[in-house]
Amino acid sequence: MTATRVRYRVVGAAVALAGVTYLDRVCVGVLAPSIMADLNITQLQMGWVFSAFTAAYALFEMPTAWWADRIGSRRVLTRIVLWWSAFTMLTAAATSYAVMLVVRFLFGAGEAGAWPNAARVFSRWIPLKERGQVQGIFFAGAHLAGGLTPGLVALIALYLPWRMVFVALGFIGLAWAAFWYGWFRDEPREHPSVNAAEADLIEKTRGLPPAHERGRAWTEVFRVPSLLPLCLQYVANSYGYYFFITWLPTYLAKARGMSSAELAIFSGLPLTLSAIADVTGGFTTDALCRRLGVRVGTCGVGVVAYLLAAAAMLAGTLASNPRIGGTLIALGGAFSMFTLAPSWSTAIGLGGRNTALLSSVMNTSGQVGAFFGPLVLALLVDRTGSWSLPLHVLSGLYLIAAACWLLIRPERQA
Repeated sequence: MTATRVRYRVVGAAVALAGVTYLDRVCVGVLAPSIMADLNITQLQMGWVFSAFTAAYALFEMPTAWWADRIGSRRVLTRIVLWWSAFTMLTAAATSYAVMLVVRFLFGAGEAGAWPNAARVFSRWIPLKERGQVQGIFFAGAHLAGGLTPGLVALIALYLPWRMVFVALGFIGLAWAAFWYGWFRDEPREHPSVNAAEADLIEKTRGLPPAHERGRAWTEVFRVPSLLPLCLQYVANSYGYYFFITWLPTYLAKARGMSSAELAIFSGLPLTLSAIADVTGGFTTDALCRRLGVRVGTCGVGVVAYLLAAAAMLAGTLASNPRIGGTLIALGGAFSMFTLAPSWSTAIGLGGRNTALLSSVMNTSGQVGAFFGPLVLALLVDRTGSWSLPLHVLSGLYLIAAACWLLIRPERQA
């Protein structure tokens, strides 16, 4: 009997999810000037608006992931997407700085756990040998959507006020949630379109250990030796990512003097290039793991990619030509995203049946960087007047992340 290939449709649905998450996240950075002008919000206050999302995301990430490990990702992901779509639309109802803070906080609370749930889906549906490339494709979908969002939002904003842009984008998530709940199943064998051959193939090659007692999940996760360096390197990744989706357009306009047309291109360039880095990072990780072993395949990619990210980011601030500088900064972001496939593949491998929980610990740590990133930039610029200094800080964080990968042992099972 020839095995069906429903697992690849599951990957496609997950990639669509990733795209919608970035579409909704990136649009607020693009619309920030309009929001600030309409609601009379200062630059520092807008930094708090950006960080309110990440604070809630960090607080609710691990509980939501633990919940998914107990009841499954079908129901939890449906709830997540319905919630965040509702608050994407409710962003349009903000009438003041205080209301915007509350809405963005609740937005983050609802979206928390989305990516650990996706990791959990992959741990159940994808064979070990395909994990790196699947994670790369997943993040490529997210970053491609993020890279195209500035131009798309700028186009829509020509015809709609900023409030209606949020309303329009919210409907996309509602459509995804309806499809997911009706079509997806938590286990391949439960899906009506999966035949016995595909179910057997997945179950024999996905590498899940025997089921553990539920009460031990938290203890098992926090006893993983490589958890701390895995989390620390992810802080740097998320710190940089939130610069790209929040303050980068403002940096390019104020520090580099780019026109509106150039902003539409260079604001989205880091995530567009990241889409390429995600896929190549995934395939590179899988290929190196097969040839040189799991540790060299994952940790080698992590070290080299972060070193290149640090160098490119620093060079971008020193370049006198705005376009060269913008391109180097975009390359720095892309190099950092080259590490996403090894990061999440490692989290899945170390997590086992606690994949959602362990990956949520890593992602929550990343939200610490995401929370402080916009605020640190706003404070540094406010105190020093320098837009280069925050990028030098980011370059240093990438160097620390490279060192963290030297301490990670991805081959050890939780």
